[in-house]
Amino acid sequence: MTTRLIYFAWVRERIGASEEDVELPDGIETVADLLRWLKSRGEGYEQALQYPDVIRVAINQEHVDHREKISGAREIALFPPMTGG
Repeated sequence: MTTRLIYFAWVRERIGASEEDVELPDGIETVADLLRWLKSRGEGYEQALQYPDVIRVAINQEHVDHREKISGAREIALFPPMTGG
């Protein structure tokens, strides 16, 4: 199954793409698994995901924890912590 990954802010800048469609390999079951796999895909990914604990994730436009299962996800968004007021 193809999953659309969307990258925001400095995550997008370091990876060098705003989005991509990927076929997730077997064994990628949680958000944490996804982040580890992405980090192994090249220098830009490694830089963007150097500190995976700070990366926020939304599956199908709903914020989730890194332990969340990604099975059936059509869209997964990755972005840095947000600040604002």
